[in-house]
Amino acid sequence: MRNSCGDVVLVDGDPAFRRFLTGVLERAAYGTVSVGNAQDAMTTIAAGSADIVLTDVELPDVSGYELCRELKAEYGSALPIIMISGTRTEPFDRAAGILLGADDYMVKPIDAGELIARVWRLVRCRPQTNGAANRVDPKLDALSTRERQVLALLSEGADQDEIAQTLFISPKTVATHIQRTLTKLGVRSRTQAVALALRREPV
Repeated sequence: MRNSCGDVVLVDGDPAFRRFLTGVLERAAYGTVSVGNAQDAMTTIAAGSADIVLTDVELPDVSGYELCRELKAEYGSALPIIMISGTRTEPFDRAAGILLGADDYMVKPIDAGELIARVWRLVRCRPQTNGAANRVDPKLDALSTRERQVLALLSEGADQDEIAQTLFISPKTVATHIQRTLTKLGVRSRTQAVALALRREPV
């Protein structure tokens, strides 16, 4: 399932929705394997390579929340997870997903462009373990997954409020992440941090 943009495991009990998202992802050059329940998802991920998981909250066997918890316990921040729900749409539902380790939370109906943008951001920002992707300043390795996400959004020109909306956190929390990122990178400004993030070779 190795693909140029990345490999996606899609978990949803609705075959029609899986076909829709598979088409969206494959048109954007993502390799996609779709399964209908959490058990098949765990088996598929254990047997092959996955760059990101998209899971519905309501699954036939266990909930997407439980699947998220198990995957994060097994793979940690190396495997980004986007939770999707058509029924649990309240802010506390999103908060529950984030607290369990989900990297993002989307509500049906899904906009294809927004989905691809969120997948691209998380796959691009996931910690790399080999190859040319490691040729970056080693200070970047000290950043947490959330700090990497904030820095990536800064690199794309997002302001503090936009980052807060995208990551479902408060602007104050964003400010804290930014300050910690500046400290870890040893720079004084957001501009310097972004320049460091975009630099391909070590300094």
